[in-house]
Amino acid sequence: MKIYTKTGDKGLTSLFGGKRVKKNHERIEAYGTTDELMAYIGLIRDQDIAPPRKETLIRIQDRLFTIGANLAADPDKKQLKKPDIAEIDIESLEKEIDEMEQHLEPMTHFILPGGHPIVSYCHIARCICRRAERLVVDLAEKQSNLELDLVYLNRLSDYLFVLSRSLAKELGAEELPWIPSK
Repeated sequence: MKIYTKTGDKGLTSLFGGKRVKKNHERIEAYGTTDELMAYIGLIRDQDIAPPRKETLIRIQDRLFTIGANLAADPDKKQLKKPDIAEIDIESLEKEIDEMEQHLEPMTHFILPGGHPIVSYCHIARCICRRAERLVVDLAEKQSNLELDLVYLNRLSDYLFVLSRSLAKELGAEELPWIPSK
């Protein structure tokens, strides 16, 4: 299989199911942003972090591929076989968040992103996740089977924030509170 097909040279691509759309179509934007998020999570996973965290990040990347497949599918072709996000995927993120939060000080202020490269990567991934979520919100207004994808992305952004705090603590990185200037 060749990596280049030349079928997209005029700015069109195919959805799963065969329908041709412009490469700036809202579906392409949504799954492209999900792909970008997956790549950033790979960058976090490539850092010197505990193996159980790496395993969680691999599961998250798998779930993001599932969301991408759902977003890439032609919504007019209901019979297409594709994987779906399930409640257990969301519960798994919530369990991870709850476990990390047990070891963190309660927040009293917003936190300025940064303190260590790994922490910053988590914040970048969180921002990309929020952008993906906004794009999926737009699609969900027109397509009813995206509810769990949307919930997953919302929970994932929470997970990435708590992961950034947890890693900051483990790495001894200072969390700078945002205290508004007068």
